[in-house]
Amino acid sequence: MIPTIPNLDDYAISPQYGFLPMELPLEVLPDPYYNPWEGIVANLQALLLSKRLRGLIRATPVLSTSRLQCPAEWRRAYVLLSFMAHAYVWGGDRPEERVPPPISIPYLKVCRYFELPPVATYSAVCLWNFKPIFRDEPIDSLDNLSTLATYTGSLDESWFYLVSVAIEARGAPTLPLMLNAIAAARNNDSRTVTECLQSLAERLDELGSLLQRMYENCDPHVFYHRIRPFLAGGKNMAEAGLPNGVLFDDGTDQQQYRQHGGGSNAQSSLIQFYDIVLGIEHRPTGEKPRQQSHSGPESTGEGQAPPSRHNFIHEMRTYMPGPHRRFLEHVSNVANVRVFVESHRGNGDLTIAYDACLAMLRALRDKHIQLVSRYIIVTSRESRGSSTRSLSPRAAPQPVRQNIASATSSLSTPDSKSNGNNPNSTGGNGTRSDSKKLRGTGGTALIPFLKQSRDETGEPAIDAWARRILSNAPSGHDGGQSFAALGKTGEQKDGTVEIVGLAGTWAMDDSEGGICHW
Repeated sequence: MIPTIPNLDDYAISPQYGFLPMELPLEVLPDPYYNPWEGIVANLQALLLSKRLRGLIRATPVLSTSRLQCPAEWRRAYVLLSFMAHAYVWGGDRPEERVPPPISIPYLKVCRYFELPPVATYSAVCLWNFKPIFRDEPIDSLDNLSTLATYTGSLDESWFYLVSVAIEARGAPTLPLMLNAIAAARNNDSRTVTECLQSLAERLDELGSLLQRMYENCDPHVFYHRIRPFLAGGKNMAEAGLPNGVLFDDGTDQQQYRQHGGGSNAQSSLIQFYDIVLGIEHRPTGEKPRQQSHSGPESTGEGQAPPSRHNFIHEMRTYMPGPHRRFLEHVSNVANVRVFVESHRGNGDLTIAYDACLAMLRALRDKHIQLVSRYIIVTSRESRGSSTRSLSPRAAPQPVRQNIASATSSLSTPDSKSNGNNPNSTGGNGTRSDSKKLRGTGGTALIPFLKQSRDETGEPAIDAWARRILSNAPSGHDGGQSFAALGKTGEQKDGTVEIVGLAGTWAMDDSEGGICHW
């Protein structure tokens, strides 16, 4: 029996707002009982500056979640507790590995309600952390958005979150659009599928334009040194001072350390939806594409998209609210657009529309790599040679602040085991270790993951010209010359990227770093 096409309402998804909540996020919990939480987050910057945050949180009473009356209140509680937890862990001279009961007890209950891990996910900092400036104006415009909570109180931090909010809102109409395309493919309606793909390509182009607006109001140095440290989770943070991760003390002495990645745009259900509905397959980082004919992708059943085998992609779904995660699973079972286009490759309008979607999504990922380069790679290089920078501009005496913005370590890629005796690592002469990789706040090796995800986006292209243009392969690969390839300057076969500039030549995998990424 062919599975039914998902109904958005069944997964708490809106055709107007997409994965953003159907009702606007609450600006404050209505019950005064929760004023202690609201008061801490409202004064977060002052409490961090005065170093009173941890003491105040430890002295806060343990509040019950039983007085949360509706999903909107639970979402607000999740945002408040997420910001409090990360500020507690990262808001001192050294990170604190044990989160006290006033946060841990209610936080773990709220996380269970949403089927989320106890960490500030993409939902906490973006999806449920915004308000429109004017309620009668659309929320897909950055000119009408404001944040509800930030760690630093800076315009840069708000802008960093709001760009993602605007992208989610602008992309929302593509959800019913592409579900309609799936239904049309089942009915052999090529015209409707073509029109849906054309509309999707145009909207993806708009999302790329929104992403590029990040540069307008988010300064790379402010992001790298001030904002990014608070976004980290407890995964791969040994060098930053959390070798075991984070322990949430619920008073039972039965809790174990947890290692979760921080907020990452890989946790965006919207971006994963595009991969699924277009039949894009992501492989474990470093794995080469399997040789297959262009008669269609692997399929587990009639019209189904190939299952993603990328461990990190699947892991990021566990950081999505449960209904959103199940929606993606449902879409995976019915996705048929790529198979349909493959079987109608003689339809020029259809194949061009499909390839245009791949090109626009690949261009979006390419723009994001450029953004990562500016906000992480260049900024990391600019800060080299200076002492570890704290969250305060005044260099403090002892103790020196442990800051993930400058912490470095030799870490393996997410699909390989860490090896402290890596034979490819250099000795103590200060030269680069081959095992050293940039890490995103989600915990994965940053640049290799981003580059491979980008390159995989173009692989399903139908027409030969589109495959050549969207290919990142070197000359002679796959039996052809890759003219007009979209690779970056100095991009090597092994995935490293070298940039030649006035300051010399440097490689993208030469330091640790992180950013919310796709």
